[in-house]
Amino acid sequence: MDEKTVMLGLDALWVMLSAVLVIGMQAGFALLEAGSTRMKNSGHVAGKQILSFAIASLAFWAFGFAITFGTGNGFIGTEGWFLQEDEGTFDSLSWANVPLALKFLFQLGFAGVSLAIAWGGFAERAKLSVYFIFGTIFTIAIYPVIGHWVWGGGWLGRMGMQDFAGSTVVHLQGAIAAFVATVLLGPRIGKFNKDKTPNVIPGHNQVYTVIGGLILWIGWFGFNAGSTMAVGDGFFGYVALTTNLAAAAGAVAAILTAKILVGKADIPAMVNGVLAALVAITAACAFVEPWAAVIIGAVAGSFTFWTSIYFERKGIDDPIYAFSVHGIAGIIGTISTGFFASPRLVEITGIGKAGLVYGGGFDQLIVQTVGVVGAAIYVAIVSFVILFVMKKTIGLRVTAEQEISGLDISEHGAYGYPEQLDPAYQPKTAVQR
Repeated sequence: MDEKTVMLGLDALWVMLSAVLVIGMQAGFALLEAGSTRMKNSGHVAGKQILSFAIASLAFWAFGFAITFGTGNGFIGTEGWFLQEDEGTFDSLSWANVPLALKFLFQLGFAGVSLAIAWGGFAERAKLSVYFIFGTIFTIAIYPVIGHWVWGGGWLGRMGMQDFAGSTVVHLQGAIAAFVATVLLGPRIGKFNKDKTPNVIPGHNQVYTVIGGLILWIGWFGFNAGSTMAVGDGFFGYVALTTNLAAAAGAVAAILTAKILVGKADIPAMVNGVLAALVAITAACAFVEPWAAVIIGAVAGSFTFWTSIYFERKGIDDPIYAFSVHGIAGIIGTISTGFFASPRLVEITGIGKAGLVYGGGFDQLIVQTVGVVGAAIYVAIVSFVILFVMKKTIGLRVTAEQEISGLDISEHGAYGYPEQLDPAYQPKTAVQR
């Protein structure tokens, strides 16, 4: 067996391992979101991760992957439906020397993560039917379009936009959709008082939240480092380094910010700080030096906590702070390369130009800003149209009675914690003698 064959095999194995790590992030989202919401909705919140990934798998196989990576124009791919490959169909991925099936599985994990982020804005009050309809449309008509613009040979990619693993493509898209849903659905019952002041609705299990955050942190090594889709030059190790440094800085910055702003070292805030930092470094991980990764992570972790408080005070009920964690941090991370992109790393990746700090001028900063604004506008408009039509036809939200009783019982017929919530399992009083 020659050296080339061995390297191709190692690349394929690495991409398969990375795909497993990224797909495994669904378990992290299930624990994070279930732990951050109430006990009466825990089964529903966790279970919808399986449902949404199943929907994403079928829709991305049939149409989404082709729209993202298929040969087409600057706006969408127009070839490769149902993963049918002819010569030149998926030229945008020709640099990755692994089988098409592995390319698909790896990219499917990204689409599934973006959809999981979107569901944060629907939590604890959306109908189950909404997940079927919006999940399918998101995976076909929203996520793949921006993916094509940046990664599939589209207009942003041609401009040299630097988004290595998807701060905009994956995270900002999901966050914008979540924000639109949050606004159209309205706040959960009891979240705000008559004077518009917010009430705390704590999640039922901080341990789940922490474990979910740790699973996502580990999965991110597949997310970012796996995006090299090769092992030969060892560059995946550098990407893993910047990813981890940013996450660590985000954790410390977030818990310190929480202590300063609200007077307590809030555990969920620390977890969200880790996630926000990971979101931010996702675009920049291959373009910035370690010291810049620490700055990006710290800024994202700190700023995300502040914005979560700000939006809540403005009447936005985002149960898991999806827009702050994935949207605000996604913007920070995408814009950051316009400042911090290192000349030596730009040369290695061959994407875009050096940042402002290195004398690269404003060119890359402008490209990054255009990418963020363009993606945000498209996702916001399409998400709003789809969800508004659904709201006026089938409705987005469960009834007040169903919301109060909990989505576990109203949508699925059984509580996730029957011994705590179901009267049939409550301890019986002792029979008097």
